[in-house]
Amino acid sequence: MCQLCFSRQRRQLLKGGAAVAAAASLPLTACSQSPVASTATTPKIPLKPLPNTALPVPLAAVRLLDSDFKRAVDANHRYLLELEPDRLLHNFRLFAGLTPKGEVYGGWEGDTIAGHSLGHYMSALALLYAQTGEPQAKQRLQYIVSELTEVQQAQGDGYVAGFTRKRKDGSIVDGKEIFAEIRAGDIRSAGFDLNGCWVPLYNWHKLYAGLFDAEQYCGIKAALPIALKLGEYIEAVFAPLTEAQLQRVLDCEHGGINESFAELYARTKDERWLKLALRLHHHKVLDPLAAKTDQLANHHANTQIPKIIGLARIHELTGASTPATAANFFWQTVTQHHSYVIGGNADREYFSAPDTIANHITEQTCEACNSYNMLKLTRHLYSWQVDGRYFDFYERAHLNHILAQIDPANGMVTYMTPLMSGAVREYSTPFDSFWCCVGSGMESHAKHGDSIWWQQDDTLLVNLFIASTVNVSGKGKLRLDTQYPYAGKVAVTVEQAERAFTLALRIPAWVGDAWQLSVNGKQVTQANVDRGYVAVSRRWQAGDLVELTLPMQLRFETAAGSDKLVALLRGPMVLAADLGGEHEDYGGTAPALVGSDLDSKFETIDASKAAFISQGIGRPHDMTFVPFYAQHHRRSAVYFERFSDAGWADAEVAYAAEQARLQDLANRSVDVMHLGEMQPERNHQLESEISYPVVYRGRAGRDARSGGFFSFTMQAADGPLKLQASYWGEERQREFYILVEGERIASQTLNFDQPGQFFDVVYDIPERLTRGKAQINVRFEPKAGNSAGPVFGVLLFKPKTRQPLII
Repeated sequence: MCQLCFSRQRRQLLKGGAAVAAAASLPLTACSQSPVASTATTPKIPLKPLPNTALPVPLAAVRLLDSDFKRAVDANHRYLLELEPDRLLHNFRLFAGLTPKGEVYGGWEGDTIAGHSLGHYMSALALLYAQTGEPQAKQRLQYIVSELTEVQQAQGDGYVAGFTRKRKDGSIVDGKEIFAEIRAGDIRSAGFDLNGCWVPLYNWHKLYAGLFDAEQYCGIKAALPIALKLGEYIEAVFAPLTEAQLQRVLDCEHGGINESFAELYARTKDERWLKLALRLHHHKVLDPLAAKTDQLANHHANTQIPKIIGLARIHELTGASTPATAANFFWQTVTQHHSYVIGGNADREYFSAPDTIANHITEQTCEACNSYNMLKLTRHLYSWQVDGRYFDFYERAHLNHILAQIDPANGMVTYMTPLMSGAVREYSTPFDSFWCCVGSGMESHAKHGDSIWWQQDDTLLVNLFIASTVNVSGKGKLRLDTQYPYAGKVAVTVEQAERAFTLALRIPAWVGDAWQLSVNGKQVTQANVDRGYVAVSRRWQAGDLVELTLPMQLRFETAAGSDKLVALLRGPMVLAADLGGEHEDYGGTAPALVGSDLDSKFETIDASKAAFISQGIGRPHDMTFVPFYAQHHRRSAVYFERFSDAGWADAEVAYAAEQARLQDLANRSVDVMHLGEMQPERNHQLESEISYPVVYRGRAGRDARSGGFFSFTMQAADGPLKLQASYWGEERQREFYILVEGERIASQTLNFDQPGQFFDVVYDIPERLTRGKAQINVRFEPKAGNSAGPVFGVLLFKPKTRQPLII
């Protein structure tokens, strides 16, 4: 079963029986189930249908109460106020001929993607103002908009940006100069680089979002004219391009620039912007999705999701069905076939083949931007069709991935959320990171209240069980109290009531039929669940109390692609084995679970902290399990290979045989080169150009990009020698050469089908190249237009000595 199979054959989403507040039936398959029995009096509540569509309650109407979500907002709040707008505006002013008022930040803000953080920061300030009412957030945003207005006026043609361009001679200049080349049809891109500038359209998409959010959440009217004038500049860039030329531009990551112009149309009603949004359609990726074909494998994940959000917005504005088809198919495909148990997706930022998650449990899983954007997409789809399965996914990713991203002590965030056993989360620094996930993280943790409460007509829906208050025009003020997800009780109190309305609470798929509902202390029986909700309709009075109980049991879910790899959950929360502090050495192999009835082999340590310990099933020993998201500075294990007793005995034999093989190889080794590690590279006199260290699945390595190389010396020995290089088995179409002492000994193409594993390739070295030498030089260089590697270690060794034939 897929680990994100929220429908559970739709059984848990729908129950038959007399209605507490029956919703209009939808064409969904359901199995009738008997609800929880009770002898209590059933409250007399009239029947009301659920709406088909919904909108989130405005963020400004929601205030968070004490919870880890509130603590994340508070930590992010502090960080946002530590940042200096003038430093983020440095390049904007510099390239407009204005004197910068602050030094440029480091990290990505010191690279050719500079400026992307400003757009995220603007959105984060706007969301923070709506979520908390922080006056400094609005004041800072007003200042930034006024600065951008001055910059745009100084540019004189509508242009406004902070990104730079790296010329062929290595000099860094204003990124604006690439657009004259693009207009002329000179378009060069390698996927992330456009004519020497790192993802400029992606950058503008973030700026547009910041301008729109400044207007929407803070009422800053001066933001829209900036967006309009910039739109005119961008429109002029694309105007002379043929369709083929435009598609070459769109082959470079461009965020959701189609969404930017769809939104500009929504705010201005000017058809020119809708026309531009429709034109910025990346056929290579979007057309297969519209045809309901999964061709996502080997595509950079976060490059695609914003485009799909753009399609969703176009559907909302035009009613066209094809964009909606593509968006729905993409969401279904990613959540069911490309997602990890924590709700995140992608390994090394790329989608793998469908249902191959089990082969990709690494330290490079789950880029935070991906989930940030998947949650945005989920909100769009849910708004079109109320169905609890959307929020089953939303809750999974929001709790286990987004909340795992932030260190609540200081507001720093992760780029990846590693799921490999023993891996450590790497957090940003305050002023020298500014990765894409720092930018999206600023937003994610400014708005944890934005999807708790939704409404349509006379229905108020509770989608996330996060302690909060809400003040809804026409309905009143309500308070949600809960210790969820540590405890399963959710209490909604009506503090002020204005009229009758329907209160609908989501029943998560994982709870099955075990939930209970009471109104003012009286248990409700024979409750109908429609599309994942139980609904109560009545004329509410102050003091009315609705209580939902969701019993939480431990359960295992399998990874997509393997019924042998499992993860442990309790309610919506992923649990992980605690393997020690981040500064403690972890040299062990991934832990395993052995037995036929794993679910029953856990003892509760502290239910209020969701802490458990395995009993006799852990290998090499039993383990303590705690919530994964909260293990901010701990080593953890999320996925476990599941063995029978006999299977574990066989695995131990195979492990011993592999250790013996490795020991034999070590005995014949002459020298080993640990690529990507500073001291070994220094010891082996590594030289390189356009070459970078990498780490993947706990192994360090190095690659070289087109035009580059890496070389190093190795100790030699008399007699024949062989060279062994280690590669990852799912690299695609990378061609390079291997040279020893300046002579090419091999050509290598990485296009192997070795899923989920490293593999070694052995090359013979002509003996004349090593004869009489104490050292030799080994060099890896890519074929023109290709990359070399990554290579995860090089071994020089003697071949096995042939044993004499005894007759």
